[in-house]
Amino acid sequence: MPALPSDTVALVTGASRGAGRAIARALAREGAAVAVNYLQSQDKAQAVVEEIESAGGRAFAHQADVTDADAVQALVDAVVERWGRLDVVVSSALPRYSFDPSAPYVSVETVEWDHFQRQYEGAVRAAFHLARAALPTMKAQGGGSLVHVGTNLVYNPVVTYHDYTAAKAGLVGLTRTLAKELGAYGVRVNLVAGGLLQTTDASAVTTDEVFEFVRQGTPLQETVTPEQFADAVLFFASPWSRSVTGQSLAVDGGLTMA
Repeated sequence: MPALPSDTVALVTGASRGAGRAIARALAREGAAVAVNYLQSQDKAQAVVEEIESAGGRAFAHQADVTDADAVQALVDAVVERWGRLDVVVSSALPRYSFDPSAPYVSVETVEWDHFQRQYEGAVRAAFHLARAALPTMKAQGGGSLVHVGTNLVYNPVVTYHDYTAAKAGLVGLTRTLAKELGAYGVRVNLVAGGLLQTTDASAVTTDEVFEFVRQGTPLQETVTPEQFADAVLFFASPWSRSVTGQSLAVDGGLTMA
């Protein structure tokens, strides 16, 4: 039996690649109609749509810059116009980033405020716009689920990616304040904190030695794939988590224990 009701409608930002792509595919596999948001990678987004449709699912691609409030509103309006509702919003779009231990944003001596600003815009501002745009529909239908994609580096900064980690820490705070306010409308807000995923565009420069170091440090003795990460997102998207809100779940093989 699918994990999601057959009328579930989901929107996944940054869904043309990496974790977003895996999340979109997982939601479709479990019965949701999925809006595949992208910024620049139209061909890759359309490939995700075609993959979902070839498996018997429902999907469409929509371009939008999630840091732009008007673009986000148009994105949400397009989803509701097409399918009449919106049950799940997964905020997984990631500003261009590379998990490179030699990058300037790894040291307080070389990181610039512009690095922080870019990550705050892509994480906190985007999630804020999505919540505000989706809320009227979710209130009218009696509930919904907002799922934010964070990082375990907030709790276990094994590499000091200052800008990325600070922005994702802000996203934890927004997750909790939104959960507090929106619970009265039946809207749940949770965060899935990923570890180093093997492999996405952002982790493409990560060496095999680093992946092996991470693997050896986890109780499960494995690094997490985008598909495994997506399965955890399904929990917060589904009725299985109907009494859970304001939570941050680390999905990193047990590397982080709260």
